[in-house]
Amino acid sequence: MIPTVLQDLFSSKAAEAVLLSLYHDGEAYGRAIARDFDISVNAVQRQLERFERSGTIVCKRQGRTLVYTWNPKSRLARRLRDLTGIVYDGLGNRTKELLFRERRQPRAKDKPVIR
Repeated sequence: MIPTVLQDLFSSKAAEAVLLSLYHDGEAYGRAIARDFDISVNAVQRQLERFERSGTIVCKRQGRTLVYTWNPKSRLARRLRDLTGIVYDGLGNRTKELLFRERRQPRAKDKPVIR
């Protein structure tokens, strides 16, 4: 993976992975983020817990899986999502395709993967 400014800001590959995944999919869970970015599940889960403690993301349980989303009540979360969007938009299409190969939501036939 090509490091972005998010990795520089947070000094963590896991933080970058969490933010980009949340921005791309709207919601994410630890194992999927770790698989997409080829980093350890433990590092991703620790980072998810940090963001949850800070109030920028919230967690809900779907079966046995904890699914994380942006906190709609947090002003900081909105700003962080905007910052992540700027970085995400700066990524090339090829980089996005490499990072987000696995589709997590159904889509219409012939619709491109990248937004």
